[in-house]
Amino acid sequence: MTADVALDDINKQIIEHLQRDGRMSYATLAKTIGLSEAAVRQRVQRLLDGGLMQIVAVTDPLTLGFARQAMVGLKVNGDLRAIADEIATIPEVDYVVICAGGFDLLVELVCTDDEHLLDLLNEKVRSIKGVIACETFMYLKLAKQTYAWGTR
Repeated sequence: MTADVALDDINKQIIEHLQRDGRMSYATLAKTIGLSEAAVRQRVQRLLDGGLMQIVAVTDPLTLGFARQAMVGLKVNGDLRAIADEIATIPEVDYVVICAGGFDLLVELVCTDDEHLLDLLNEKVRSIKGVIACETFMYLKLAKQTYAWGTR
């Protein structure tokens, strides 16, 4: 749910600081930005409730037993949004984007091994009505992953 939350300069500062350090305390944020701790806490809560940001722990899937990651390019017939929404319900899917170009959808899968990936592609992704082509790009190594792109 995205509420009507003003993305003013102060909210942008809060987001940018939390992109760099999601564990920054409200007290530190308040001092840095020049507001009271209560005001910062309220603003952060509104940003979270409004769906403008999330605060999460980012992990390396390999260290948690997920040895196979892949990006899957899909060509589909039918309602792109509906198919994207259906794919998004699959627990192993952590990223779905509707795009233009050679594929209609890009989907990132996080799996324990090749057999898990095969089962997922064969029984869940390719069986969705409207999926007509599927190309899988296996990840060999994660070279960069960042979320600190700012707010502009």
